[in-house]
Amino acid sequence: MIDIGISKMALIGAVALIVIGPEKLPRVARTVGTLLGKAQRYVADVKSEVNRSMELDELKKMKETMVGAAKDVENSIHSGASEFEKSWADATNMTDNSQQTVAAELPSSYPSYRHPGKHWRVKQGATPNWYKARIGTRTRALSGAARVARFRPQKLG
Repeated sequence: MIDIGISKMALIGAVALIVIGPEKLPRVARTVGTLLGKAQRYVADVKSEVNRSMELDELKKMKETMVGAAKDVENSIHSGASEFEKSWADATNMTDNSQQTVAAELPSSYPSYRHPGKHWRVKQGATPNWYKARIGTRTRALSGAARVARFRPQKLG
C-alpha cells in the first residue's frame, strides 16, 4: 500500500491545520476516520467474498470428483452383481436338480411345511381364557340388549 511514515503524517497534519483551521479539524478528522473505517470494512468484505467463491469452486470440483467416483463404484457393483446373479442362477439350477433327486429318495411319510396361518403372532401372544376367567375379564362381548338386561336394577319385593 502507501508507505506513510511519521514525518509524512506530521506534514499532512500541519497542512490540514493551516488549511482547515483548528475549529473544524477535529470534526474533519472524525469524518475521515469513519470513512477510512468503512473503506477497510468494504475491502475486508470483498476479500472474504472472493475467498468464499474460491472455496465454493473448490468444493464444486471436489463434489464432481466424488460423484464421478461414486458412479464408478456403482457401475462396478452393477457389473459384479450381474456376474453374481449368473453364478447364483447356475448354482440354484444345480441345487434344484439335486433337491429333486433327494426328494425322490425321501419317504413320503414326512409332512410338508405348512405356514402357521395369518394371525399366528396374535394367537401366540393372546392372554389365555383361564387367566381371564380368574381375574374376571370378560371373554365375550355382550349385545346391547343383553347389557341392558344385565345392568337393569332388580325389583325388590
